[in-house]
Amino acid sequence: MKREILVSLVGGEAWVALKEDGVLVETLFQRPGDGRLVGDVFLGRVDAVVPGIQAAFVDIGGEKSAFLHASDVLRGGDGEPGGPRGGGDDRVGQKNGGRGGRASRGRRDRGQEERRSGGRGRNGRRREPMPIQDAVKHGQSLLVQVTKEPISTKGARVTTDISLAGRFLVHLPLSGHVGVSRKIADRNERARLRKMAQAVVREDSGGVIVRTAGEELSEEMLAQEYRRLVERWEAIGQRAEQAEPPALVHAEAKLVSGVVRDLFTDKFDAMTMDDRATHKEIADYVRAFAPDLLDRLHLYRGDAPLFDHAGVNAQLRRAFRSRVDLPSGGHAVVEQTEALVSVDVNTGSFADKKKSPADTILQTNLEAAREIATQLRVRDVGGIVVIDFIDMDAPEHRDAVVRELRGRLARDRARTRVWDMSALGLVEMTRQRVRPSLLHALTDPCGECGGVGRVAGAATVLRDVERAVRRAGADGEARLLARVHPRVVLHAMETEPAYVRTLSKRAGVRFDLRDDPLLRAGEYRLLAGRAETDVTDKYGE
Repeated sequence: MKREILVSLVGGEAWVALKEDGVLVETLFQRPGDGRLVGDVFLGRVDAVVPGIQAAFVDIGGEKSAFLHASDVLRGGDGEPGGPRGGGDDRVGQKNGGRGGRASRGRRDRGQEERRSGGRGRNGRRREPMPIQDAVKHGQSLLVQVTKEPISTKGARVTTDISLAGRFLVHLPLSGHVGVSRKIADRNERARLRKMAQAVVREDSGGVIVRTAGEELSEEMLAQEYRRLVERWEAIGQRAEQAEPPALVHAEAKLVSGVVRDLFTDKFDAMTMDDRATHKEIADYVRAFAPDLLDRLHLYRGDAPLFDHAGVNAQLRRAFRSRVDLPSGGHAVVEQTEALVSVDVNTGSFADKKKSPADTILQTNLEAAREIATQLRVRDVGGIVVIDFIDMDAPEHRDAVVRELRGRLARDRARTRVWDMSALGLVEMTRQRVRPSLLHALTDPCGECGGVGRVAGAATVLRDVERAVRRAGADGEARLLARVHPRVVLHAMETEPAYVRTLSKRAGVRFDLRDDPLLRAGEYRLLAGRAETDVTDKYGE
């Protein structure tokens, strides 16, 4: 499989596209002033503790307080939240010992490195998190790290289980755990890396996870990066001691540098960018940390925009359509709602005379499973996803479709979980949500439909006007004028030519209907008297 990374800087925006065999599978972007919070460390102040939902709200300086669940509160040996500045004026400073809270469910956007399951006792069993009312107190100062961006009406999600990512290691300053990424499959290499890391890690300086990029890492490079991450944590502690909450005490690497650090390994065949300064910056970094990858860096010099040249923009536009066509003629319909993402699979025009209906359905469902896995990545949708595959009677066909879906989702950097197909032919799954989906990040709600994707029809508008006019007539208004979109007037002329006369008689008013091209299709304005005072809000629905 050919994998490549494309980086484009346009109008101050930074865009990163990941392609596999020429197909767009993931897109990331960052706008000026649109700071990414995931990975940032804040000294926050607890605004409220809500035992009913076992969570606290922490002020980190944003518009909305961040959400801290009890399972994301890491406890030190004395039961206090860990960190250089644990609570109030106390200096907790535990750097090893038990990890009382479970590891955050919203782990950082860092290639899904292996993490030890937090909150386990010595017997390996998961320990229950401490009740939130016992773990934190109102007004307490707390060092937290953002694990999920603010989405819609929700604030950021944070954890006290802080981790610092380097190119080869993830440093766990509040844990003594030493581990190796599960993506390094070779047992001997895993054992070598674990032994080497155990020899380098100091007992009082926290633990580490060796990342996928650390495969075949030398002890010298490991020790060098470990020292750098420990120094970073000590600097965070110093800034936290001097700061007053809410305060940012550590900013995570920005988009392009973070992608190079976390993704650009020998698993990618090329990385192409269209900005000379960015190319030089990345080349300097790669020359220092992965010189064998230097020949895979390319500067695009073409006249056409890089994303146009690579076909990224064309594929990106398809990600905004609800209908996704499949190779054999079938299609899937993807709908994002507040609660979940629904996907409906249909055979469409696919009809292979050489195959039985069962085989035709199986082929369509398999194609849909592959495409759905890709679309979830490209659209960056998260949360609950419900897929309505075409009904299949054979259990082996149902199992084959679920296996195909799971296999394709294994390439996803976001954490996913897929359940078996239900009796109704539905597959339920979850995908880690770290930031708003591409659709919500790049679009605004529709002014005409209120964001639902539909507007009131002409007949509906006429009925709304009729009810408003009759209310106004009952209230003593004698002269009324309704302004509506031209298509509503046209509909009235074609289907209800006596609309104005009939309504005037029923309401007992002098009424007229006029077109106004400046109004939206589902909108109307009701005006009263010779002065044409707007009374829409008074009598409208």
